[in-house]
Amino acid sequence: MPAETKEIDYVMEAASGPHFSGLRLDSLMSAAASSSSSRPSSIPTTPACSTPLADSSVIKQPFVIGVSGGTASGKTTVCDMIIQQLHDHRVVLVNQDSFYRGLTPEELERVHEYNFDHPDAFDTEQLLECVNELKSGHSVHVPMYDFKAHQRSKDSFRQVNASDVIILEGILVFHDQRVRNLMNMKIFVDTDADVRLARRIRRDTVERGRDINSVLEQYAKFVKPAFEDFVLPSKKYADVIIPRGGDNHVAIDLIVQHIRTKLGQHDLCKIYPNVYVIQSTFQIRGMHTLIRDRDISKHDFVFYSDRLIRLVVEHGLGHLPFTEKQIITPTGSLYTGVDFCKKLCGVSIVRSGESMENALRACCKGIKIGKILIHRDGDNGKQLIYEKLPKDISERHVLLLDPVLATGNSANQAIELLIQKGVPESHIIFLNLISAPEGIHCVSKRFPSLKIVTSEIDVALNEEFRVIPGLGEFGDRYFGTDD
Repeated sequence: MPAETKEIDYVMEAASGPHFSGLRLDSLMSAAASSSSSRPSSIPTTPACSTPLADSSVIKQPFVIGVSGGTASGKTTVCDMIIQQLHDHRVVLVNQDSFYRGLTPEELERVHEYNFDHPDAFDTEQLLECVNELKSGHSVHVPMYDFKAHQRSKDSFRQVNASDVIILEGILVFHDQRVRNLMNMKIFVDTDADVRLARRIRRDTVERGRDINSVLEQYAKFVKPAFEDFVLPSKKYADVIIPRGGDNHVAIDLIVQHIRTKLGQHDLCKIYPNVYVIQSTFQIRGMHTLIRDRDISKHDFVFYSDRLIRLVVEHGLGHLPFTEKQIITPTGSLYTGVDFCKKLCGVSIVRSGESMENALRACCKGIKIGKILIHRDGDNGKQLIYEKLPKDISERHVLLLDPVLATGNSANQAIELLIQKGVPESHIIFLNLISAPEGIHCVSKRFPSLKIVTSEIDVALNEEFRVIPGLGEFGDRYFGTDD
């Protein structure tokens, strides 16, 4: 067996490590620093969609969960159960109650007339500041509120460190849109009103030193009306509603399973739900190792690139609509399956995108493929040179083909052209082998209904707007014009 073949087989078996190369930043930074010293001092103008490196890759975004519901609905119990099941991750709980405003002397004199269940009772600005700091990877000091004195403690606070998961719990955490926008998942705990009242009486008399008459008076005067005016209307913002609170173990198990799935995703998949990265295996990781190797032969580069492209195309086809179909098998049995989307076409961004056409034809017999040529050099990829598209493209779902998503400028130009031709944004699926975070930001922000399917998200763009670690000029390497 030739030595080169042995080496390739070994790489395919031995390749391992994190799926997202963006997780390995230290070695990249040092490599980028050493290589930049040998480059010419002239630096090209930054593209319009360029995003700073630190913005997308240095800070790992935590998963933020909002838990709301009526008073004594079991929110804290649900949070505790989630934390217990996520024991292998760093999880912090931030209570909205910690951000009650301290009462003024005048308010203290009439404390029985003060509505603690109104949005104005909370210091929402400080809450926003704390959560944003945690999302940025910084520790924060959370206030300590004394429910008997109705004041914040001046000498003590709770230090909360940056974590993988941040749970924000409180009756009104869904009320302010700015707070909702910080959340990746919103849970509403729905519990019967009589059960909540009984729990509140027990809690306020035992834990907060109040007599039962004042608790009932406050409930009738403030708590119940506030629930109907502010808390219940915010239920419509919830992604998940849990009946019976902490007693609903099935719901909590499903939520924890979803959180674990999200924690395994790249940060950009949490930010943009339209971004899909195919699940990594050692085979996929091994093929990436091979095509990224600058010393690989052209034959092997094309072979393993085609294998990866086929996987990306198959994954992209899985996002197309389907209809249920029943057929009769050779055994005479009825089988209920699905029928593929018929109105489909491909569009390649010339010339690298043409490398993906064979895989698409292999998956979709007789598929129509259009072409778009955009001049990249000297004009930030914004000059349309040529386009040839199916006449009925507005009636079709479109698979847009380009193996490398870098700045996103060329992709945006191509997508804009498709939309001008009448293709709905939601009918476009953009397929590529590797993507830079800057390109994903650029395309996803401008076209939030479009889907992006890729096999790996790289670290960033360098000063020359090349994807790093990257795989070089894909078109030249694939078509053999890199000599």
